[in-house]
Formats: sequence, structure tokens, C-alpha cells
Amino acid sequence: MSDHNTDPGHGHSPAAWTAVTIMLVAFAAGTLAFWFDMPALVWASAGLLVVGLIVGWIMAKVGYGVGGHRYTPKDH
Repeated sequence: MSDHNTDPGHGHSPAAWTAVTIMLVAFAAGTLAFWFDMPALVWASAGLLVVGLIVGWIMAKVGYGVGGHRYTPKDH
């Protein structure tokens, strides 16, 4: 059986939620820009995707990631 107390909380942190939200918006915008043949916006979306990754990493380093000092796990 799995013990819920040892679960590291994969992705259940403000850093993860923020990073994934930014990257989802970037992916959706890039898909639409590709569909409407707007190469500049496709590349801008790719850049935003990288920004989302960096924002998530920075937030995790500042303490908003799983196990960070500013992160409070929620009981399910």
C-alpha cells in the first residue's frame, strides 16, 4: 500500500501551477498562431514557453516549490 505521508506532492505547488499555466497559454497561443500562419507569434509563443519554465524554476528556488519554506501542503 502507498503511504500518503511520503508522497512528495508532484506538481501540487504554486511554482508548478504557475509554470504549467504559463506554458499552457504559450502552447495554445502558438498552436493558434501556427494555424493562422503567423510565424512571429509562433516564435513568441515558443519564447513564452521557455519563460514559463524559468518562472517555475525561480519560484521553486525562492521556496514556492514542493518542500519549499513558503509552500504549505494541503490535506486531501
